[in-house]
Amino acid sequence: MSKPFALQTVLELMQRRADDATQQLARLISAEQDAKAKLDLLCQYRTEYAQRFQSSAQSGMSPLQWKNFQDFLAKLDEAIAQQQQVVHQSRNRTTAGQAHWQAQRIRLKAIDTLSTRHYRAEDARENKREQKLVDEFAARGRGKDDT
Repeated sequence: MSKPFALQTVLELMQRRADDATQQLARLISAEQDAKAKLDLLCQYRTEYAQRFQSSAQSGMSPLQWKNFQDFLAKLDEAIAQQQQVVHQSRNRTTAGQAHWQAQRIRLKAIDTLSTRHYRAEDARENKREQKLVDEFAARGRGKDDT
């Protein structure tokens, strides 16, 4: 009868932590991708609006229209700068999440390696016990034939 792995509870805890870290990393990556997509959308909109402004300026526009275009472009630039900051922060969180995920995987692998070694040692002990029993049985069988 093999002994149970003494650190089985720790192994299960490490597995849960690794699973949680994996899910958290997936959420962080998704949030980063969303932030990048929003930034790309803002940049695309700014480019289109600047082209519209240039086209209108060539056709002629009033000073008020000019100011309105300029003000809106400035607001778009501000929104882009803020979104770039969000992307940067999101990228930093993703990097930290990757490091955490990797650390959890390393810990899990260490405990899993101990578990594997434990069960291999137990299997070896069990095989040795079985072989001993087979040898004893064989020895008794030969003893009866000798009489």
